[in-house]
Amino acid sequence: MGEYVDAGSVDLDKEVVRRKDGSRITEAEAAEQGDRIARRGRPSLTGKAAKSPQIGIRLSPDLNERLRARAQRENKRASEVVRDALEQYV
Repeated sequence: MGEYVDAGSVDLDKEVVRRKDGSRITEAEAAEQGDRIARRGRPSLTGKAAKSPQIGIRLSPDLNERLRARAQRENKRASEVVRDALEQYV
């Protein structure tokens, strides 16, 4: 991966800035890239723009291995398996 350099405030519709392959970067492409970076992370579980609460837990190595194995069998993320288990327990 190449090195990133902060070019400050550049009007890409006036200045010519090129990628390594020679193609030009436009203001619209830069804005879209910025929006994509700003949206990183998992989507909210509420289906809205609100953040979903998070908790951290510690597991024994054995329980962690069983969790990972079950998640793989069910083709889910470990967090999904934990949420499913908590929904049934609580």
